[in-house]
Amino acid sequence: MSNQENAEVYDFRAALEKLQSVPGQYIETDHPVDPNGELAGVYKRIGAGGTVQRPTRLGPAMMFNNVQGYPDVRVLVGLMASRERVGLLLDTPPHQLTQRIDEALRNPVPPVNAGPEAAQCQEVVYRATDADFDLRKLLPAPTNTDEDAGPYFCLGLVLASDPELGTDVTIHRLCVQGRDELSIFFAPGRHIDMFRQRAEAQGKKLSITINMGLDPAIHIGACFEAPTTPLGYDELAVAGGLRQQPVKLVDALTVNAKAIGAAEIVIEGVIEPGQYVREDQNTNTGHAMPEFPGYDGDANPSLPVIKVTAITTRKNPILQTLVGPGEEHVSLAGLPTEGSIYHALDKAMPGFVSEVYAHSAGGGKFLAILKCNKKSAFDDGRARQAALLAFGIYSELKNIILVDEDVDIYDSDDILWAMMTRFQGNRDLIAIPGVSCHVLDPSQSPEYDPSLSAKGLTSKSIFDCTAPFHLRDKFKRAQFRDVDPRPFAPQLNLDYP
Repeated sequence: MSNQENAEVYDFRAALEKLQSVPGQYIETDHPVDPNGELAGVYKRIGAGGTVQRPTRLGPAMMFNNVQGYPDVRVLVGLMASRERVGLLLDTPPHQLTQRIDEALRNPVPPVNAGPEAAQCQEVVYRATDADFDLRKLLPAPTNTDEDAGPYFCLGLVLASDPELGTDVTIHRLCVQGRDELSIFFAPGRHIDMFRQRAEAQGKKLSITINMGLDPAIHIGACFEAPTTPLGYDELAVAGGLRQQPVKLVDALTVNAKAIGAAEIVIEGVIEPGQYVREDQNTNTGHAMPEFPGYDGDANPSLPVIKVTAITTRKNPILQTLVGPGEEHVSLAGLPTEGSIYHALDKAMPGFVSEVYAHSAGGGKFLAILKCNKKSAFDDGRARQAALLAFGIYSELKNIILVDEDVDIYDSDDILWAMMTRFQGNRDLIAIPGVSCHVLDPSQSPEYDPSLSAKGLTSKSIFDCTAPFHLRDKFKRAQFRDVDPRPFAPQLNLDYP
């Protein structure tokens, strides 16, 4: 293993250097690419994965060095688009990421305010008061499909504070609407939207920064939600826990807000009180962009407006983006989902649920696999209780599959095998109707199910694919001899044990 592969990741560029040292994890292209639809179309074939329409695959992170119309900005996609790559960037085996995140939750490290010397993100400054300022010409925000409402910043980490409630960081849908305007979409209950509503009620603007090109620990930490990270909890402390060193913040130049000092690109601005815009006002497509369930979201008829006041960057900046429904979203949303559930269950019933996986089929949000370690007949009921607790911990979870300790929860074939041989629909399927979940699932609507009273409500389900404890001997898997295969097939470079 090279020294660089062992190197510490402390910002976005260090993450890229680490990936470049590992074969198969990073590629570059100098071939000209159009950010409007073409860039995402290329990466769909190379490495998007997730719920993207087939054909797609898991593949390397990809740097586009020649973005048409933007000679000074490169675009990176897919930094976290595989569990293996996230494990590499967090110095953790992929199957132990859940436990690593649990450790960060138990040992958070709050961010610190650093001085101007830490403001790498402000090496180059463009102010909106400049006559030639136009964010559409400065930054190559991509469109993922030809039906997108407009160009989107897909990995913009929004940072805002409320004088009474504290600070929050989250990733939101940001559509370019003009030379100095963006629209922002808030799913119900998002904390920054609460900050916005409180400011708007007083006729005040909410100052924000949008931070792009970050240490992946920051993005993963930012995707935690209540109750794991309640209102006022600064999720940058989770990133600090993952790195065991604080995230360094600096003062924005044109608004009263903080920015992440090592960011590649920062957009400064304010959310205007009482100002709203139709998301697809420039295209009239009726669609927003591809969302994590794999469908195009509807263009929202009325979204808050961000008035951009400045753009600051590092020299030769790199814009980071993702393909919306892909495996990168699974990493961003799924790892916090897993960490939140595991963290709570390990406190409530220590050792009973040993592993949690937020499956790619649910975009990291809708489907969780829980590995249960039954020791008695009473544990038949504890497995189902664990599922109920998981629903309470992560409200956007829709379905849970319970499996035994002999099932590999990261192997879909093994999960389905357990369902085929340890599940009977009339006794092992538990449905919980009319529960709040997520508005971006098209089946969660009164049009799909008239029994639902509002969009974003669903019937949640527990699929108990564990063997009844009293019949456990009948469900013992065939046991093969454990043989080291490496002498027989050295060309395959197999791991053992």
